[in-house]
Amino acid sequence: MSHIENAPPSPAGFRIVDLFAGPGGLDVAAHVLGHQVTGIEWDSEACETRCMAGLDTFQGDVREFRAIFFPRAQVLTGGPPCQTFTVAGHGAGRRALDDVLEYITKLHEAVRVENQDWKEIFRTWHRISEELRGKERKAEKVKARKREVEDIRATKRRAIRKRLVHLGNSDDAAKNILKGLKDPRNLEFQDYELKGLLKELSDLNDELAKLKDELEELGDERTGLVLQPLWWVIERSRRPGSTPYEAVILEQVPTVMRVWEEYAKVFATLGYRTRTQLMHTEAFGVPQTRRRAVLMARFDPTASANKIHPGHLPEVSESHMRFQPRSEQADTLFSDTSEKDRKRSRKDNWVSMGEALTKAKEVAKQLELNPPPELHDRPDFTVVSNYGTGGDPKLRGRRDHDTPAATVTGKISRNRVVRKDNGEHLARFSSAEAGVLQTFPVAYPWSGKDIPQQIGNAVPPRLALHVLRHVLEPELNEKEAQSRLNQATTALENWKPKKPVAVLKRKDWEEHPLAGR
Repeated sequence: MSHIENAPPSPAGFRIVDLFAGPGGLDVAAHVLGHQVTGIEWDSEACETRCMAGLDTFQGDVREFRAIFFPRAQVLTGGPPCQTFTVAGHGAGRRALDDVLEYITKLHEAVRVENQDWKEIFRTWHRISEELRGKERKAEKVKARKREVEDIRATKRRAIRKRLVHLGNSDDAAKNILKGLKDPRNLEFQDYELKGLLKELSDLNDELAKLKDELEELGDERTGLVLQPLWWVIERSRRPGSTPYEAVILEQVPTVMRVWEEYAKVFATLGYRTRTQLMHTEAFGVPQTRRRAVLMARFDPTASANKIHPGHLPEVSESHMRFQPRSEQADTLFSDTSEKDRKRSRKDNWVSMGEALTKAKEVAKQLELNPPPELHDRPDFTVVSNYGTGGDPKLRGRRDHDTPAATVTGKISRNRVVRKDNGEHLARFSSAEAGVLQTFPVAYPWSGKDIPQQIGNAVPPRLALHVLRHVLEPELNEKEAQSRLNQATTALENWKPKKPVAVLKRKDWEEHPLAGR
């Protein structure tokens, strides 16, 4: 059974379905605002964290579910996998983006035909789905052969090394020959057996290159996942007997903005007012510099009924100052706004790592958490990134304790933390601390494996608070909105998990309260 109450939400509350829900960044923000959220998440580790946090969760592939499974859901949210587009602009990423934009255009053409028959709209989606599934099945076969070729090639390389040693080369010399081996055909050896092994290795390299090209042409299986939220909105808007979602909120990395812009065109046809916005997380109280592409939509039945272009939603107002790059030191950031300008703008200054971690220790003490989270006492510190700058691994990005963190990724546990004054190594960030830098509550029950990756993939809850409030409560005036955010922020910081819940499977959906049965 579900953990969502089978009762009408509070006057300010909505029932939300969150696709690709992760460990619960948006969900915990929605809960403190008084909304009910059901998340769908594939990753078992993230599901374990969600369940320990008491979040209603279906584990499974989003493609195994449909919008019609949850007719009582009023709002759709989600952040489909972004890895496909992180290299947009060249190679596979560019093609993946072009493919998605083409599929969106086809769906848009189907839904904007006046009085279009639902069956025809569904046929368009079915053809797209079948094409993607066909590519995915073929890609799996190519991947299997690629793994097989890689194993054979590893065996050949070991045989070549052994033969080189047998012919009088030292072990180190044999290693160096293999290390610098780019095209085996260019090497000249008199030994017949070695020449044969090098020819076989060359052929395997050629086959591997062809397989890689083929995989790049087929695309990433995650490409189709980015279409799922769009189809859910179309299904709820055009399927006979369904009612449109009252609101939709989607977020991803900046390279997905092109996708959201095309989504917005379809949403407008379906009767939504929309807004795409590139949001700087530090400008919303997140102690971290990170950019997210956000698509917001609110259904406007009046505009839809009158065939009027529904127009745009206003932007989400930034509550804090942004960081600006220092002109002479690009890897160090600071706020170049004077105190006088800051007061005039009525924005708070950005939140530093030190401030966030100090506040977390105070909250943990007040909540008397048992067991207490791992929070370290550190002198003034500098974080040395695991990543190199400009492709040079020796040029590690650095951030001091009195600035926001760099973008929190799944590698945050590898970042070194050192004393600012003398470089002495200090304790690295714990899971609780990394979560706090992502604005999760200090009491968040991180569970399962690869917790840093869970944290790095999550929506910052503090950012989600601003977006959810903005889209779902547009009737509030500026003063009321600020008061609402202040209360929700305090509630988020002091949040404690309720009783752990069991994960749900697809077979459980018929008994779920959002199924309306």
